[in-house]
Amino acid sequence: MRALQIDHFGDLDVLALVDVPEPHPAGDEVLVRVIASAVNPVDDKTREGAIGEGTPPVPMTLGWELAGVVVQAGTSGLPTGERVFGMSHQLATGRGTWADLVAIPAASIARAPSSVSLVEAATLPLPGLTAWQTLDWLQVGQGDKLLVAGAAGAVGGLAVQLARARGAQVDALVSRQAQIEVVRELGADHATTDRTTLRAGAYDAVFDTFGAFVTDAVADGGRYASIATQAGPVPDLSHRRVATTVNQVREDGNGLAELAAAVDSGRLRIRVGAQYAVHSAKAAHEHFRRGRLTGKIALVF
Repeated sequence: MRALQIDHFGDLDVLALVDVPEPHPAGDEVLVRVIASAVNPVDDKTREGAIGEGTPPVPMTLGWELAGVVVQAGTSGLPTGERVFGMSHQLATGRGTWADLVAIPAASIARAPSSVSLVEAATLPLPGLTAWQTLDWLQVGQGDKLLVAGAAGAVGGLAVQLARARGAQVDALVSRQAQIEVVRELGADHATTDRTTLRAGAYDAVFDTFGAFVTDAVADGGRYASIATQAGPVPDLSHRRVATTVNQVREDGNGLAELAAAVDSGRLRIRVGAQYAVHSAKAAHEHFRRGRLTGKIALVF
């Protein structure tokens, strides 16, 4: 079978589509024939060798997301041919998803949304779970006022929609004027490119996707979560009774089931900017690295 791998770190030229042995799933794993995956910032950093300590050994198969069909169900109870999607924590497990077949724990997948294609579904697991789990930590619910910094990005755009579905009022900080209308369409009540206009103490919770550290915006006694691990820890706000975290995503089949339900009910819209066949992976990455994306970049197998 084919897998998109690297055998050393470097620029896009180190990506290679190679033949590898088919995986043999353990009893608690499901063998999935991958229809599509997606490109994420962590894939770019891993390929470059920018992750550092904790990076799986090379050669390695990259990729964190998949959508496909069940080939072997193991003990999962899923029928053969079932449409599923999932997230593999590639850095922690070394199990990449850029391959024709992936053996993945049943607890890390869920039935794919029925209202969208598997290509669309493949772009949801990593940013969707990141948004879902961080909103859970922030305890965002009915009547809360939330600020999402970086609201036009993959995670931020999903966070806006999911928070609105939970009954929160959502404001957005974005980097470009053109993104203001985008995040308003996703459900933001107010959007700005100017952080100096954010009122001090106006928000019960802040979801920071890129290390903006707009800590003055959170109310005393509130919650502040960053997912920008490369930016370092959130400043200590304990003197204001503000709980802080740098949240890291985890594999979560139950969370994926919730995301699928949100998609199928119309509460969550998936944005795909472009799709590329796996043999055009370098072109997909070049598109990704140019930035100014309107949605995620899908890889189709």
